[in-house]
Amino acid sequence: PGPFPAPREEGGAEAEEPLGVHHALAERASKYTKRPNVFRLQTADWRVFLFQAPTPEEMFSWISRLNLVAALFSSPPFPAAVGSQRRFVRPILPAAPSRSPPEEQHRSHEAWMERVAQELFEHQRNLPEKRGRARDLDEYRLKKEYLLYE
Repeated sequence: PGPFPAPREEGGAEAEEPLGVHHALAERASKYTKRPNVFRLQTADWRVFLFQAPTPEEMFSWISRLNLVAALFSSPPFPAAVGSQRRFVRPILPAAPSRSPPEEQHRSHEAWMERVAQELFEHQRNLPEKRGRARDLDEYRLKKEYLLYE
């Protein structure tokens, strides 16, 4: 229920688009000040959803549960596709549940974060030439945005 009717499929039934939480992150929406108890969910495809809970306790409960489920469904990323062009391509994030126990997943996530931090450090040390090609500058920007996001 709400001010906007749900989209309908051809047969008249309401269409629902599932929201994948693999590789997602839920956190308090500290920059959102219009309403209280709002948290944000950022998905693997970088979409951001805002949710409001009735109380701070319920908000933090939702955040912790969403992050737990996201962790359980976040298998390690596959390497990026290989091509003949020297372009940056984001790794592929599988949607299948992880088969590893939570402790092993935690170690894997920590190792991933260390690799990403090191890669970001190296990336920022190797700035492209200011008078370089526009494509090189754009590739640098795309990779930096990805590494900062991670």
